[in-house]
Amino acid sequence: MRWLTLAVALSTLWIAVWTVLPPPNYFLLRFAVGAPELSAWLIVAAIVGLALGLPGAATSASGRFAIAACIVSIALAGSVFARLPSAVTRFDQATRGLSVEPERPLRRSRVSLGDLFRGIPIGNARVTRGIPFATPDGKALTIDAFQPQTAGTYPIVVQIYGGRWQNGEPGDFANFARWLAASGYVVFSVDYRHSPRWRWPAHLEDVTTALAWIGAHASEFGGDTSRVALLGRSAGAHLALLAAYRPAPLHVRGVVAFYAPADLADAYRHPPRPDPLDIQSVERAFIGGPPDDMPERYAEASPISYARGRVPPTLLLYGGRDNIVEPRYGRQLRDALAASGNQVSYLEIPWAEHAFDEVFNGPSSQLALFYTERFLAAVTR
Repeated sequence: MRWLTLAVALSTLWIAVWTVLPPPNYFLLRFAVGAPELSAWLIVAAIVGLALGLPGAATSASGRFAIAACIVSIALAGSVFARLPSAVTRFDQATRGLSVEPERPLRRSRVSLGDLFRGIPIGNARVTRGIPFATPDGKALTIDAFQPQTAGTYPIVVQIYGGRWQNGEPGDFANFARWLAASGYVVFSVDYRHSPRWRWPAHLEDVTTALAWIGAHASEFGGDTSRVALLGRSAGAHLALLAAYRPAPLHVRGVVAFYAPADLADAYRHPPRPDPLDIQSVERAFIGGPPDDMPERYAEASPISYARGRVPPTLLLYGGRDNIVEPRYGRQLRDALAASGNQVSYLEIPWAEHAFDEVFNGPSSQLALFYTERFLAAVTR
């Protein structure tokens, strides 16, 4: 029992410390992403450790250590929920004017305790996978379509996956696409060519080609091309912002960007510390070289370069602890958009890391779903 208690305490503490420690490499990045999103489970595990350790604490040094470790774990994991009320207050203020209650909301509460443990109900959707839309340079590109179960005409969300511009596929975040389809959207999850084999602007060209295909075929899936929003994550959010801010074959009513790179040259010159993905190598593979050699290409590929013009309403979501795309870039983009008179809402989740919504039912993902659902309802109504 003593060894079991110690194992529970140490395991819980090891995960919990990554709610505050920055990850020095890619392996540990996974713990930093998951720890705050699994905080409710960590609290439960620490309470179990306390219950196991208390009977022998008076006579065992290891028992006392286990109790101390469990208390620290509870404090670290509990800090997520301690910061939740103030975050909600800020988010409600930040989304004022770009948020309406959907007709059939799937998220009625910002964070549901039950969903933290049992998972978020995804809902039903009609799914068509692997629809070909282009073959640039012999590379077959496809789209996955997610439709509501009931026939009708629905607004469209175009989802663009992330992955350092180097990997990923349209099937990524299929649970999110199904969830949106159950909420009354036709979701097209689109593909694009990857670096380093293909360099900028091939990725955006493919997204633009996908939008043209959607414009021609959306009605076959019940999509209304007069009500289109773009949504992406990380590299996909970067492409979503560029596709929304530059001329496109579809009129885009709004764009949702999860932890999007916004100023590539600045990110290259001032990478995060620590830097678990080696941002400079990622950007060289994407653009073809460093910004000192290719300043125009870096500017052309940076969403912040287009913030001075009139662009669609924008929802920006960042993790306050993001060690891949630091939240300061989101704040800079927000300020540039607002200074130009554009509509923008910026949400920074204080405890969250990059890719926080990989844990779909975590507190960060639940917050993102709540405000994303209401933003999409506002821009596509």
